[in-house]
Parts: sequence; C-alpha cells; structure tokens
Amino acid sequence: MKKRKNFIMKIEDNIETFNSLLKRQGFIWGPSPEIYGGLAGFYSYGPAGMALKNNILFLFRKELRALGFGEVECPTVMPEIVWEASGHLERFIDPVIKCKKCESIFRADKFLKEKLPNTMIDGLSFEEMEYLIKSNSIKCPECDLEFENIEDYNLMLKTKVGSGNTAYLRPETATTTYLLFNRLDQVLRRQYPLKVFQFGKAFRNEISPRQGVLRMRSFDQFELQFFISKEQEFNFEEFDSVKHTKLPLLDWKLQNKNIEIPNQIDLENAINEKILKKPAYAYCLYLSYYLVSKLGFPEEVLRYRQHSPNERAHYADDAWDLEIYTQQFGWVEICGIHDRTDYDLKRHGKFSNQNFEVRMNIDSNEKEVPQILEIAYGIDRIIYTLLETNFNVEKDRINLKLSDNVAPNQVAIFPLVKNKEKIRLLAKKIHNDLLQELIYSYYDESGSIGKRYRRQDELGTPYCITIDYDSLEDNTVTIRERDSMKQIRINISEILLIIKNGIQKKKE
Repeated sequence: MKKRKNFIMKIEDNIETFNSLLKRQGFIWGPSPEIYGGLAGFYSYGPAGMALKNNILFLFRKELRALGFGEVECPTVMPEIVWEASGHLERFIDPVIKCKKCESIFRADKFLKEKLPNTMIDGLSFEEMEYLIKSNSIKCPECDLEFENIEDYNLMLKTKVGSGNTAYLRPETATTTYLLFNRLDQVLRRQYPLKVFQFGKAFRNEISPRQGVLRMRSFDQFELQFFISKEQEFNFEEFDSVKHTKLPLLDWKLQNKNIEIPNQIDLENAINEKILKKPAYAYCLYLSYYLVSKLGFPEEVLRYRQHSPNERAHYADDAWDLEIYTQQFGWVEICGIHDRTDYDLKRHGKFSNQNFEVRMNIDSNEKEVPQILEIAYGIDRIIYTLLETNFNVEKDRINLKLSDNVAPNQVAIFPLVKNKEKIRLLAKKIHNDLLQELIYSYYDESGSIGKRYRRQDELGTPYCITIDYDSLEDNTVTIRERDSMKQIRINISEILLIIKNGIQKKKE
C-alpha cells in the first residue's frame, strides 16, 4: 500500500513539474490573456511551442505532398446557410446540466463519465442520462443540490457580417473544404480519389472548457479529405502496399466488454474479420498512424478506438479515434477518422442548387456524388500529448525526449568562456554556419555549462556543442547527445554531418 501511495505521489509530482515546464520554457501559456486573469478556453504558444508546432506542420505537409495531396485554405467565417446545410445548426449541440441554485453548468455526458467511469455513456439519450443522474443521486459539486433537466447547447459562435448578415465562425475546417468541390474537381483534373488537406483555426463555444489545450474555444485543425467513388472504396490500389501493417484496434464490441487494451491486427485480417468494412477506409487508418509515428510517440501509448453504432454521427458509416494515453488525462483523442459517405456533398448540393454528380471512372459514363473519407487531427492535442509522453525526470534531470525532426532546437552552441573573444567568435561562426544550412541552432553563453545543458534538455534539444580553448588550436569541439549525455570530440567540419545523420553513426 505504501509503495502504491509513493508511486501515485511520484506521478503527481511529475505532472506538476511537467505543467510548470510548459510555462517556464515557453511552450504553452494561459489561459490568455494572463495579465487580465485569462479567459477559459484560450491559450497562447510561446517561442518553443510555436517552433514545435511549425516543425509538426512542416513534416505533415512534406509527407502529404509526396503522397499526392493538395492544400487549400478557406475563410473562418461562413454565412448561416452553410451551417444549415451541413447540419451544424441542428445537430452541433452538447447536452448540458445546470444547478438550480448556483447556476453552475456542466456538459452532461462528460460530467457523467467522471462520476460513473465504469458506465458506458456515449450514445445515451437525454432521458437515459437524466435517469443515471437521479438513480445515482448525482448532485452539483459546488453546492450539493439537484440539477435541472438536460438542455441543448449549440456550440456555434455567431456573428454579424456587413449590414446585419448572420454568419458563424467555423467549428471545423472540413465543411469549408467541401464547399470547394467543383473547383477541386476541375483543377485536380478529375484524378479520383481527389486528395486535399486544410490547416487552420476552428471555434467552438465550449460550455466550461477544462484540460488546457485539449479542449479550447479557439483551436487548430489539420484535416485530410478523400473524395472517392463507391467502387474505389472497395478496390483501392494503395491498400495493397499497407495491408499487412498491424495497428492497435479496439473495436466497439471489445469496449462493451470493458476491454481497454487493443489488439494488434493487420489491416487485411481486419477487413476479413469485418472489423473494418472498406480497404480505402483501412488505408486512412494506416495513413493517420503513419503521420503520427513520424513525430516520436512511444508505440505503447497509441490505440485506435471505434465509435459504437450509438456514438457515431448520423451520417457516418464508420468512425475510429486515434488516441494517446496520458498520465494527466488518460486516453486523449488526437485524430478522428470518419467515413462520411456522400452526406456532405448531397446536403450542400441541395441547399446551393448545385449538381455534384461527376464522372469518376474514365471507363464509364455513369455519374455519382463522391463519398468522403476524412482524417481530422487536432494539432493542439498532438502538441500536448507529444510533450507529455516524451517528458522524463531522470535523477533530478528533466529530459524532454523529442525526436530530432520536431524538437524546437536541433542543436545548441556554447562557448566555454564567454569573455574570451576568440572562443566566442568561433562559437558564433559555427552557430551562423548551421543556420545557413537550415539547422535550427540556438546560441547560449549565459551561466555555467551544466545549467546550459539542463536548459536545453528541458527544451528537448538533441545535441549541444561546446567550443573551448582546444577548439582554437585543433578545430575540434565537444558534442553531447541529450538522452545518453555521452560526449565525444569531433572536428568542426564534421558537425553538419553528425547533426543530420545522428551521433550514433559517428560513434560506430
């Protein structure tokens, strides 16, 4: 019992240390604006956070362009008819409960999950959730009184444009991408499936946002869309090259048995065993996993969780969430993969009086409205979970084990003695030469070498290079690797090669 208590206390200490690190090293600040007390659901990124975010976006964009995706950008404000057509005005709602006395307000399903962790809440009706509240005597945590009945709460942020035109801030980037379909069909020369993605801000008027950047009112989305024919969904050429890839799949039937650990199953078997229906959709699961694997998440913290039939959106033929296990919040969704069928284009075709039927097979004159397969990432959630799962405290040393391709700094340059001008000038030259090679180098001459190492360990910098008196004599420097803390002496001319290829190759 004592060991378990000490273990829990250690986790809590680590979480507190981690949360402090996010602010202290300039990853995430808020709620913003801090100087006015902050507004819930709004956060700012400091220099380290923005560097990490931009590195993630650069990696995603590079990979997707190589896979034939095009990028679009759309307005964040759209007229009311768009959201009427998409169904958001009618269905984009949360169930809320309000205290009769103190007027505290909570999202009912999330509140029940906290109070009844062993009960399946997803997909329950208002009446069923109200029954659980009453039968379990769940009361307001603020004043211990009963709640009022559950009510609808629309998450859309409403505004006026021009002379009184009603509009809404988009709650997702996906819908704005669909509005471009006719243009995309033309400029991508009808090479189906059409593959596009969009990165940008979305806005949701969350009731009482908690959990930091995991649930915000203004957040970043990175969403991929496949416009594809029904025939291609089942005869998808790119599936053949990935069909033997094993993924951690937790289907809804396993969840009903209260199983949390997924099965590692290859995609072809998942199709044969009817866990997944369509090869093209299975490829979307592969692709979402492939991109995330490039970021450096430990494999053991990833899983796919399938939505139950009651949990799925009304238009979805299938839906899975890619989740990351965190110490602070448990399983966190970072990506949703949805088979949206032809719902979106049919709805927008009806409301705009546009015909979205197209010829998708060059060998056939038949036309159809494309199906849509979607991969929707929450970039803020990726940033938080990547930081938390790579955070380590090792013998009083904080070590952020970010991979080389996403760390805010790839290398830090230290002159051993800052008041020795020749050492300082050589250090500056090495730093500037690396910057010219597009290596993210950070120059630091403040404090002892030990303190400078610790600062860079906390930022996740893979390599630190120290320039000393010997450097002036033989053109060598000391390079230190973050995780092992091992140091080797190398020639200045070798720095670039080692930074690009990794210190292990030099040691071998």
